[in-house]
Amino acid sequence: MDLEKISDSHYVEQTMEESPKKKQRGGIRTLPFILANEVCDRFAGVGFHANMITYLTQQLNMPLVQASNTLTNFGGTASFTPLIGALIADSFAGQFWTITIGSIFYQLGMLSITMSAILPKLRPQPCPTQINCQEASSQQLWVLYLSLLLTSIGTGGIRPCVVTFAANQFDMTKSGVAGRKWNYFNCYYFCMGVATLTAFTVIVYIQDNVGWGWGLGIPTGAMTISVIAFVIGYPLYIKLKPAGSPLVRMVQVVVAAWKKRNSPLPSDLCTLYQNKELDAPISTDGRLLHTEQFKWFDKAAILTEGEAKDSKPPSLWSLSTVHRVEELKSIIRVLPIWAAGILLVTASSHQGSFVLTQARTMDRHLSSTFQIPPATLAIFGIVTMLIGLVIYDRVFVPYIRKFTGNPLGLTCLQRMGIGYVINILATIVASLVEKKRKSVATQYHLLDSPTATIPISVFWLVPQFCIHGLAEVFTSVGHLEFLYDQAPESMRSTAIALYCLTTSIGNYLGTLVVTLVHNYTGKQHNWLPDRNINQGRLEYYYLLVSGIQVLNLIYYVMCASLYTYKPLEQVKESDEQQEQVYTHSPPSKVLVQKDGELQLSKGQ
Repeated sequence: MDLEKISDSHYVEQTMEESPKKKQRGGIRTLPFILANEVCDRFAGVGFHANMITYLTQQLNMPLVQASNTLTNFGGTASFTPLIGALIADSFAGQFWTITIGSIFYQLGMLSITMSAILPKLRPQPCPTQINCQEASSQQLWVLYLSLLLTSIGTGGIRPCVVTFAANQFDMTKSGVAGRKWNYFNCYYFCMGVATLTAFTVIVYIQDNVGWGWGLGIPTGAMTISVIAFVIGYPLYIKLKPAGSPLVRMVQVVVAAWKKRNSPLPSDLCTLYQNKELDAPISTDGRLLHTEQFKWFDKAAILTEGEAKDSKPPSLWSLSTVHRVEELKSIIRVLPIWAAGILLVTASSHQGSFVLTQARTMDRHLSSTFQIPPATLAIFGIVTMLIGLVIYDRVFVPYIRKFTGNPLGLTCLQRMGIGYVINILATIVASLVEKKRKSVATQYHLLDSPTATIPISVFWLVPQFCIHGLAEVFTSVGHLEFLYDQAPESMRSTAIALYCLTTSIGNYLGTLVVTLVHNYTGKQHNWLPDRNINQGRLEYYYLLVSGIQVLNLIYYVMCASLYTYKPLEQVKESDEQQEQVYTHSPPSKVLVQKDGELQLSKGQ
């Protein structure tokens, strides 16, 4: 039996028939529709969540730690649901419909929270003094929880699919990426930054100065526009068909390897089972090549004598191809690097809530009659990130590639490592600024006045926002690009979901850290008090998370130094011969097979 000819002939014929249509779709003309959806979604989401700590503490009269933990817990849930959404998209629904349905759920969540802001019965009595306040009732809180749950479900459909769906409209092979003068991930992150900046300046101001009905109603309207814009572009999109559940394929490899656990690996590993046609739906960018790591899983690709003689297609629960085995290996290799992002999120999960509380006690006046909302301070981080992305793409990369030989300038791992270092600096600065703020409060005898304005400019908080924005240029973009590039192509939605899962686990751990700090630092000098942050020790909390990040950086450097990039076979057609290109991303050089001989060549 010729094992290479085991195939689904209908799939091959269908792919050939659809290829001319596929070439007419996709490309840069799809970006306005996709990015319009994502920009409106980001605008709505940021407008919804950016100032939510103020809504919970000022409108629903929740204690600070309870409000912060509520947002972090639902933030964790919203970052866990993308894993489910990714599996649904990759398994049977496809990315387009997963994004559409997710957007509808998100819209319903925003409608419910907007109604709670409009109807007085869904909120407790106002408490401007923040002393002996009547907290929200159980029924009022359930409206809040329902809205947060619906937005979390909606996020599960949107977040893991939009990035990869947009990337699928372009040639993302190594030659395609090197041939463009712009980086898709930098472009994506820049557009999201613009949407976030607009939300922080416009929506936050409306919420603090006009009213929460308008402040939440405008983002809800923006979300409606995002759904419409995305659906209108339907005829233009390249919509890859789901290739089956990646989770099932990984389980099949484990089961097949377990069944053959007593079988010895062949001395010639080239005899392990290969089947191009069987893997065609999940390897359009090229098949993964065999690696020496995690050899136990190679047993799943051992071809027994009985299987070789069988004329029927193999049972994937007993025999897997090398490509499918390497899919599992690729995910396993990615996990240690992915895990380093968890403690980074843990360290920063509550900082947004605490910084806004700090800002509310400081002098926020730009003139005698105008003062900026606390949440608007985030624009300094966003502007830094936007400027940083442009400088990184246009100045830093052309300069540094002369030394590294890498078309992208730095590898994803190098880029992330620099971001981890910058984040440590940001939290140390935050601790020093909090110490300065409290020293001024002590000087003017304001430590016992939670609503008093301390005569220190709120712009003391700007440096930490700017440093965090610079860290985003390196850490977040590098992490996103790393997961997309190193995950198997059929699991890219799942890989982006892993990126979101980092946030989920990090937020839950952040809640645990804050709860432990709050419960075990005493009542007299609690680091994180419920009502009066002036009597707390927030600077100690910032030093604690700085220490966590230092330990995390050490772990990350160890994992990055041991990481092996996935090897990918790409087939190039030329006029005279066919070349097989074996690349290790990110390549400065590749191995090219010509006429049966391997030669070293410059990478694309």
